[in-house]
Amino acid sequence: MTECTCDSLGIILILRFLKINPEGKVPVMKYEGKWIPESDVITEILEEKFPGPSFKTPPEKASVGSELLPSFVKFLRSKDRSDGTEEALLAELKSLNDHLKDNGPYVAGDKITAADFSLAPKLLHVKVALAHFKNWSIPSDMTYVINYAEILHGRESFAKTRAADEYIIAGWLRHM
Repeated sequence: MTECTCDSLGIILILRFLKINPEGKVPVMKYEGKWIPESDVITEILEEKFPGPSFKTPPEKASVGSELLPSFVKFLRSKDRSDGTEEALLAELKSLNDHLKDNGPYVAGDKITAADFSLAPKLLHVKVALAHFKNWSIPSDMTYVINYAEILHGRESFAKTRAADEYIIAGWLRHM
């Protein structure tokens, strides 16, 4: 009998996952025999199947924070301190901070929505990856973003399912 180590089991699981979801995107959900790898589509399906409570983000607030991930990735990968990528990320964080100040504690006010669920892991990646690779953190004057991230990351559902810091770092290391 062949012994299976944790590493080889992990590789097997990853290969199986990539077979059903070649892009490796998460979240992914099997619905009516088909794998769905798009967050927005998954949210729509769940909203239809389980109408209450609704997590739908109001259309006028759906784009809040939408440039956070692209600006973070550009800054993370940047080797040139003067290329404007840090400023672009700071501008996106300031925009989010201002929005939360006027509308918070969540993107749509007092009620958590799909936009918040989308921003929670992105803010974690910003925090963990930039601290590790660039010795950088969200500026302390962005108190609304910092508090927002703490609220989101403190939710039991997030805490129980979040990636460990070392996996986030290892994941971004592959793209550096």
